[in-house]
Formats: sequence, structure tokens, C-alpha cells
Amino acid sequence: MQAHHVQPGGWLQFVIPLAIAGVVLALRARRMTRVRALHPGRLWMVPALYAALVAALLVQHPPAPLGWLACAAGLAAGCALGWQRGKTMRIHLDPATGGLHQQGSLVAILFLVVLIAVKQGAAAGGAALHLDVGLMTDVLACLALGMFSVMRVEMFLRARRLLAGFSPPASP
Repeated sequence: MQAHHVQPGGWLQFVIPLAIAGVVLALRARRMTRVRALHPGRLWMVPALYAALVAALLVQHPPAPLGWLACAAGLAAGCALGWQRGKTMRIHLDPATGGLHQQGSLVAILFLVVLIAVKQGAAAGGAALHLDVGLMTDVLACLALGMFSVMRVEMFLRARRLLAGFSPPASP
């Protein structure tokens, strides 16, 4: 008969990350639902920084040829997800000042929750299936790069359309 050893506090490895994720998402949800100024000229900054980080990751530990294909698929999926997430962001133009404002929606927050759940499920399933954790990291990094970048491209295009149709009110 085989004895099973249960690690004391083993359940904490599941509860603590869930609690941290819950707190982070609650804080993020509060921030996302506030109306904030939108500066279209600054939307490129986060994707550029993240592109540099992903490039460094891929240069330091390049994937095998099939890994590059998986990374390209992750990037493409991230682009599709980013476009959808960008469409959920509310952007409006203040008619008095001509300033742009953005506000995240509850759909955008739920979108993030679903993505995190899928990522955690893939990580747990990948470990159980003995998948290459390095490759999973590369693919998920490419997915995030596509999502961050295309979300901001979609927001930039909408902001530009709003500004193109704006004419300041006539002064008396």
C-alpha cells in the first residue's frame, strides 16, 4: 500500500494567488471605471515597452522553429482579443473643451478576468501534461503583446475619428 504525503499548507498555494488576484482586480476595476483623460499621442508607450521586454525574452531564450509558430499564433490571438477589448473601452469627446476621455467598461473588466482564468487553467493543464513552460511563457507574452498593442491601435483610431469630426464651439 502506497502512502500519500500531503504538504501542510498545500491549499495555501491556491488560496493566496486567488486572493492576490482578487485584490488586484478589485483595485484595477475601480481605476478602470473612472473617467480619465485620453492622450492619443501616448498610446504607443505601453506597447513599445512591452515589445522590448518580449523581444528580450525571445532573444535570451529563442524558441524552436515550431515554438516560433506557436508564438505567431499567440500574437495573432492577442491581436484579435486586443481589438475586442479596445472596442469595449468608452471614449468620448468633451464638446466644450475638445478633450478626449476614456472609461473602462465592466465588459472590459470581465474580459480581463476571463483571460486570467484561461491563462491559469492553461498553466495548470500544461504542467499536468508536461508541456514546455518556457514555450508557454513565450506564447503568453506574445499574446499579451498583441492584445496591448492592438487594443491601443483600436482606441487611437476611434479617438482620431472623434477628433476629426470635432469643431470647436463658436465664441460670441
